Amino acid sequence: MLDVRMPGVDGLEAARRLAATDLPTRIIVLTTFDEDEDEYVAAALRAGVSGFLLKVAPPEDLVAAVHTVAAGQGLLDPAVTLRVIEHFAAAPAPDPERTGALAQLTERETDVLALVATGLTNAEIAARLYLGEATVKTHVSRLLLELGLRDRVQAVAFAYESGLVTPGR
Repeated sequence: MLDVRMPGVDGLEAARRLAATDLPTRIIVLTTFDEDEDEYVAAALRAGVSGFLLKVAPPEDLVAAVHTVAAGQGLLDPAVTLRVIEHFAAAPAPDPERTGALAQLTERETDVLALVATGLTNAEIAARLYLGEATVKTHVSRLLLELGLRDRVQAVAFAYESGLVTPGR
């Protein structure tokens, strides 16, 4: 069991170090958990933590958590579960393969792709970027070709999956 806030090395760094070893370790993080700690939960899960509990959990819940995690299962405190779901639903992790493919595009093509993903028409993109509409069409055609996409719908999905744009922005 690790605390998010520990002297010297915090619980997240300790979890990362433990997960990087060959030891068959299962980690449970304990925290007070407030609004400022949403990112701690995500970071802890990425670091390989198997359980996340609040410090106010009764002792019997702590014992049950140890047994659950030791059996190879994951565990999230019910008070944390909804916020974890909301966090990951709002900001899915970019697909590294798609993120890497963005490097094929010019800066202007990347700008155009981001605006296509927001639902703008070629005319609206042209006005926003101070370009001619024909130039925007050319950029859209080239980025579709370079990324191996069929149409604007696939371009929108690609932009979100690559992390170029995120929901709500």
